[in-house]
Amino acid sequence: MVRQLDDKLMIQKKIPMERDKKIALVAHDNKKPDLVEWAQYNRDLLAHHKVYATGTTGTLLEKELGIDIIKLRSGPLGGDQQIGARIADGVIDFLIFFWDPLEPMPHDPDVKALLRMAVVWNIPIACNRASADFMISSPLMDEEYNRLVPDYEDYPKRNLNL
Repeated sequence: MVRQLDDKLMIQKKIPMERDKKIALVAHDNKKPDLVEWAQYNRDLLAHHKVYATGTTGTLLEKELGIDIIKLRSGPLGGDQQIGARIADGVIDFLIFFWDPLEPMPHDPDVKALLRMAVVWNIPIACNRASADFMISSPLMDEEYNRLVPDYEDYPKRNLNL
């Protein structure tokens, strides 16, 4: 698919999402109880997907849900960046991130980088319970889906005359 923007061609490619999604669950400390409660309510839906989570959140979810969670580092210790890298590598295709907009975070640049990766790679993002409810209940959650992303293959050559 090709789209024209400001006299430049933007080539897009399709990245397939399988029926069983690879979902990352992340929550700031003040939002962990809310995410755990949401996940308990949606346990049966989450159980047939592959679930990733940052450190403490993953441990809490695994204990409460009784399902396997792929646990990464705690957010401030690199977990947010690990999730962002997996998004860029096509390993994660869905992000639920209950973050606290009123609490200052020492790792705020990591949080912004994670959200940026989700937008760059056009994956669904839910940042609060209402959006998570709408997204997980979408018929698209249990179907294959092709998300469109710009073809970044030539991006490293930009303005370098290579």
